[in-house]
Amino acid sequence: MSGFVLQQQNTEAEAQPKDKIRRLVWKMCIATLILMAIGSATRVMNAGLACPDWPLCYGELIPAKQMNLQVFLEWFHRLDAALIGISAIALACISFWYRRHLPNWLPWASAFALFLIVFQGVLGGLTVTQLLRFDIVTAHLGTALLFFTTLLIIGTALAPYQGTGTAGKLPWIGFAAALFVYGQSLLGAIVGSRWALHQCFAGYQLCGVMYSHILGLVPPTIATLAVVLVTWRTPALHPALRRLANMAGSLLILQIFLGIATFRLHLQVEPLTVLHQAIGATLLGTLIVFTVLALRDVALNNEVSLHSANTLLNSTSSQTAESN
Repeated sequence: MSGFVLQQQNTEAEAQPKDKIRRLVWKMCIATLILMAIGSATRVMNAGLACPDWPLCYGELIPAKQMNLQVFLEWFHRLDAALIGISAIALACISFWYRRHLPNWLPWASAFALFLIVFQGVLGGLTVTQLLRFDIVTAHLGTALLFFTTLLIIGTALAPYQGTGTAGKLPWIGFAAALFVYGQSLLGAIVGSRWALHQCFAGYQLCGVMYSHILGLVPPTIATLAVVLVTWRTPALHPALRRLANMAGSLLILQIFLGIATFRLHLQVEPLTVLHQAIGATLLGTLIVFTVLALRDVALNNEVSLHSANTLLNSTSSQTAESN
């Protein structure tokens, strides 16, 4: 009885830091998604250089005298990034402090997330000092998406989940779809950072860049639809995977609609452009969560198969011993 109570206390002690980390990670995911939306708004509102210096803004923490909409967007973007950076430091410290009660991979994953946010901060400073160079701006968004997906992987891996062991090849299909969506997001960042759509409509310049983003829609669309169709055709699949697949399909349709509307309106409606990027990031996040849960489902199936094989082997050995 005392052994059972001691084991239960140890389990509760291990669950406390894991729950704390999981809640922190999900909050950071939401903050990062908001950060990317604000970054998109900063770009489409031509506010990327509203604060001419870095890391301060007009040499102050709060530039009250110069404050307007553009300055506020750039300033708030930096504020949100700073809060996420502090949260990333806290995540790494907590993970290493409680590492004995946590999965072995978690401290290293937290350290990788911290590295990404530091690198992201460096890129953020370079976007200002290098006057919004398109390759730096693209890398800035690419790193933000990578940081976002890292947080989602950590949070999903720590979430309670009891799979059915029927995912099959869905993890690889989901991973391919997420990879294509990530690449398409980078193409979109290049189009936005080089103002390719405006230049193409105005003087037929950089049309190749714009059309690469349009044609680049095909692979992620096919891959995401494959996730939805294979999910529908897979029997006894966990309801969470079905919901995520349906959500990915709905986000894909919405994203295509927003892309067409943005193109038709020549990027003249700023909220539409911001929403287009935010939905793209949400689609990527949905596919990442789907892939991680599907991998856990496959891992469960492998564990069940291994347990069944060991049980069968032990039973056969016992029968052989009895016959002898």
